[in-house]
Amino acid sequence: MHILIVTDQHADSLGGVQVSIRLQKRFLERAGHTVTVVAPRMHRQHPGDAGYLDLPSVPVTVDREYSLTLPGRGTDRYIDARIPAHAPVDLVHVQGDFWGALIGYRFAERHGLPVVHTMHNHMEFGIEQVVPFPRLAIRGLLWWQHRVLRKRSTLAPSAWSYLNELALRADAVTAPSGHFARLLEQKGVAPHVEVIWNGVDDEVVEQVLARDVEGEAAGSAGSEPELSGTAEVVGALVSPRERRPIFLWTGRMSAEKRLMEFLEAVRLADADAEYRLYGGGLLLAKARAFVERAEAAGLRSTVRFMGKVPYADSLAGIRAADALVQTSIGFETQGMTVFEAAAVGTPSIVSDPNIAGELPPGVFRQPQDGSVRALADALVAVAGDIRSGSWPTIVPAEAVEFRQSYQTGRMLRLYESVLHSR
Repeated sequence: MHILIVTDQHADSLGGVQVSIRLQKRFLERAGHTVTVVAPRMHRQHPGDAGYLDLPSVPVTVDREYSLTLPGRGTDRYIDARIPAHAPVDLVHVQGDFWGALIGYRFAERHGLPVVHTMHNHMEFGIEQVVPFPRLAIRGLLWWQHRVLRKRSTLAPSAWSYLNELALRADAVTAPSGHFARLLEQKGVAPHVEVIWNGVDDEVVEQVLARDVEGEAAGSAGSEPELSGTAEVVGALVSPRERRPIFLWTGRMSAEKRLMEFLEAVRLADADAEYRLYGGGLLLAKARAFVERAEAAGLRSTVRFMGKVPYADSLAGIRAADALVQTSIGFETQGMTVFEAAAVGTPSIVSDPNIAGELPPGVFRQPQDGSVRALADALVAVAGDIRSGSWPTIVPAEAVEFRQSYQTGRMLRLYESVLHSR
């Protein structure tokens, strides 16, 4: 089949949704299908792909990373003229909530095509966090939406009525997590939301696990294991009882990720352990200063800022750690890092109860509550379990549900169901 994925931002731009779209495209094509990704043209250099249909756009950020395309008749004509007649579209998969969604639904309506809509954004939370006057912003979005699409929603004006307006036009609605799906259902966005996770790249997982095997072979031959970038896979080759526990935190260093709360928990725990922090962001300088003060006061723990690394090295770093620490609460619609950790065989400490509720038993530990003290207690307890050898192990080969190939199979079954119901 030919699947048209329509989204708000170009698939080569930065962001978790964009990463998931690139991965979905690759695995759908591997399964024998044609995928065209429609999105605003980027205004900086990027790899590109023959399967991208870039729309005329204007940049909306200073770094020219993100762009906007206005929905309307001009954009409609532009897309229609560039979809080959010999490869007609069978299904539209909307993976945006703003101009991408409006463009995608207009295309589907013109051509009488079914729509699957994956909702990635907790819009109400996001707008409240980043927009000075969120109610005014919502009213502006609703006004724009009703100009481009005919009004159908009967919900009171809100972020949820905006999403409901879109969902009413979809043949199926999906979300990347159970807790976000339940929220969408509770708010009246859609009566049923199918849960299909964003998966972890099978090939990168296999590469990371292969590094382990190569390192073990080198170690058994009596030679020094080779490090890969900053990932330090050597850590995975030493018996837990023979070294300090290694905890890993990764992500954007910003307030909603609760980075400073995590570092305060590290200070309170004062465990004889090593903490590796991957990523960067606005709070990096503040975090470094906090750690310097804690070290000057006699902190026993070692905190290392590893910086930004390629995705494969990030997964290798997670594999080399004893535990990944997830700290945001109420922000993530999925929380990919704990899924990545499970895929490579590393258990997690999961602060967000919604994310914990997605995971099978045996792959995580949850603090008693969302306080810094509870997180510190969890760090101490897990460090003790790691030293005693009682911290759980995950066999990566058995964690297939976390991989993209598994989730693509589930999405294809949904596509086929939608097509057959027409």
